[in-house]
Amino acid sequence: MPKPFLSDADSPLPRRTRRSFARVAAMAFGAAFGAGFVGTSLVLVGLKLLPLPSTAKTAPTELTSADGRPIALWSPAGQARAALPLGAFPRWLVEATLATEDANFYRDHAISVRSTLRAVAVNVRHGEIVQGGSTITQQLAKNLYLTQDRTFGRKLREAMLALQLELHEPKDWILDRYLNVVYYGHGAYGAPAASQLYFGKPVQSLDLAESALLAGLPKGPALYSPLDHLERAKARQRVVLERMVQTGYITQAEADAAYAEPLHIARHQPPTLQAPYFSEMAFNEAKRMARLTDGDLDAGYVRIHTTLDPLLQKAAERAIQSTLPKGSQLEAALVALDPQTGAIRALVGGRDYRESPFNRALGKRQPGSTFKAFVYGAALTRGWTPAREVDSKLTTFIYGPSPKDEYTVHDYGDIYAGRPLTLREAIARSDNVYAVQTELAIGAQNVMDFAKKLGIQEEMKPYPSLALGVFPVTPVELAAAYAAFANGGYRVTPHAVESVDTPYGRTVHPLEKTRVISPELAFQMTDLMQSVLAPGGTGYGARPYLHAPAAAKTGTTDTDAWMVGYTPRLVVAVWVGYDSGRPLTVQESHLAAPIWGKFMGTAQAHLPGPWYTPPSDLEAVRIDPLSGALATPQCGAAETDYFLPGTAPTATCPLHRPPVVPEPAPSRWWNWLRRLF
Repeated sequence: MPKPFLSDADSPLPRRTRRSFARVAAMAFGAAFGAGFVGTSLVLVGLKLLPLPSTAKTAPTELTSADGRPIALWSPAGQARAALPLGAFPRWLVEATLATEDANFYRDHAISVRSTLRAVAVNVRHGEIVQGGSTITQQLAKNLYLTQDRTFGRKLREAMLALQLELHEPKDWILDRYLNVVYYGHGAYGAPAASQLYFGKPVQSLDLAESALLAGLPKGPALYSPLDHLERAKARQRVVLERMVQTGYITQAEADAAYAEPLHIARHQPPTLQAPYFSEMAFNEAKRMARLTDGDLDAGYVRIHTTLDPLLQKAAERAIQSTLPKGSQLEAALVALDPQTGAIRALVGGRDYRESPFNRALGKRQPGSTFKAFVYGAALTRGWTPAREVDSKLTTFIYGPSPKDEYTVHDYGDIYAGRPLTLREAIARSDNVYAVQTELAIGAQNVMDFAKKLGIQEEMKPYPSLALGVFPVTPVELAAAYAAFANGGYRVTPHAVESVDTPYGRTVHPLEKTRVISPELAFQMTDLMQSVLAPGGTGYGARPYLHAPAAAKTGTTDTDAWMVGYTPRLVVAVWVGYDSGRPLTVQESHLAAPIWGKFMGTAQAHLPGPWYTPPSDLEAVRIDPLSGALATPQCGAAETDYFLPGTAPTATCPLHRPPVVPEPAPSRWWNWLRRLF
């Protein structure tokens, strides 16, 4: 049995003692209440006297160029719109918002004690913020003045700012600002922007069904997005309509009719971006780099610092647009990166992003003869020299024991030199026979290993055709691999983002630089590839646009045209072709060179600098290209090549020897004297 309560008569304490205790308890309670009242009053007076913080505008996720200029916003909702007065919003939207977010908004103060205590209990149990108890005023304070991080400190600041808001502004002003700035998903801040985004109409035109759907979004913009999760959005709309019935705003019949009404969601158009292919690539890279979701980018307060050079980007776009034939379906891609760091300075993935957002700078195509740079780089590491000669003629190679292990190599147009070529001539002419002979002589595996070492990660097979670039790569990948030749032998990682700032901190792209070839080899390849831009070289069409030296290599397949080249400041890869794989005409196969030349000419003027200096241990030797031996004064078409110590030719050219000067014939008098004596 429970113990009964004691009456005063039954109490063991004397009556005087009991009265003294009661007085002390009453005084203590009064003092505590008074202190709390005074403290609360002082806080409220202080909040009333302090001005509100300057209103912070919403901060959508932004891309900035290398020099800090904004180039794109993640938000597809477009530019910020002028705030609407409360009376301009449809009644349905106002009532749906109140019923869903804060039914007692006009009766309660800034903070709902009951909701806050419930949320605190849940959050303490989990050790982090997992549930909110925010009123409309608190949500407005968060959107106007605070970041989106979920911490106890931020919740406390939110509560103080909510109290301050209601001490300074009337309820109608708070509700109006809420409807103009709250986040509705996909970068849409405020109901006017959300109405245009989801329904393609002004917010004033929303009906009950549409208003109920919008009002349900702030609780979970990504979770209930009608663009991504229409079924969840409809379920959330039902919850909003039922709350409107419960609060007396609408009848059950009106709620049922609104729920049954078909929703006409506007087609989600991607935003028009500056440098759209680059911007899309940068957004995706930033998400991987900082572990962000689309929802994080949608919520804003993210600043992505990119590597883009706006002047070079415009030059790249202009070079492509001015070269490709008007009205043609021919496409092109261009990638320009800093060889020292891998930072992408310009990128174009096609001629029109609105027509086709596919980024061809990341598409795989056969590189053709641009792959020969890796064949010859591998050969120079295995004892070949620039003086090595191979006969340029129609050749059938036998590379295995089977009768089927034969490979006949054709040069472009079946035009051959008909004589031995040096490595410089083979690169300038893009001779296929020389390339396949080199691969078979040094071994296909060594070629593949060399290419992978420089950054080519695509799967390759040890076929004789490997030397002719039959295994697809991307323009970005090819440009990054050539960077090792341009920077003195280092592999770099191509990237579009330098750093990402979020409310939680900064993530910086690490500089990854690994030596993969010697500076001597890098210089030898650079010097040899200058011949491509010389008279008779396959890239000579780009030469008129240039203002300074450059190294390059062209490549052509039936369906792809390439040119990749560089200076000490920039590596540029250009691809031209059809998405369908349609064969190129003769004229179309020569369009990569003028695109490359137009862009590189602008880049040289924009990024001037000295040309390469040969490493001190390389020996410059003048040789005759017909014989590969040391040139004599009689050799008319001599070339200067660079050799490692002990590898240069020692014999003089046997084809152009100095003339033998005969001894003077003895005079008749001398002969007479000899006979006389």
